[in-house]
Amino acid sequence: MWQSDAGRWWATRERPYDEAAEKAGAWRTVDADDELTLARAIAEQESIADLAATS
Repeated sequence: MWQSDAGRWWATRERPYDEAAEKAGAWRTVDADDELTLARAIAEQESIADLAATS
């Protein structure tokens, strides 16, 4: 995680998602206005990936 010069928070997953997760819409990099919203964005992407893995 890091904060840009403009004050926006960013996070990038170290390992790419698998093809199924990417097709389902999981994004490796997310951004948000604050740390809490960023944590929620990360959790949402992980949830998308988990659902794709069980489909």
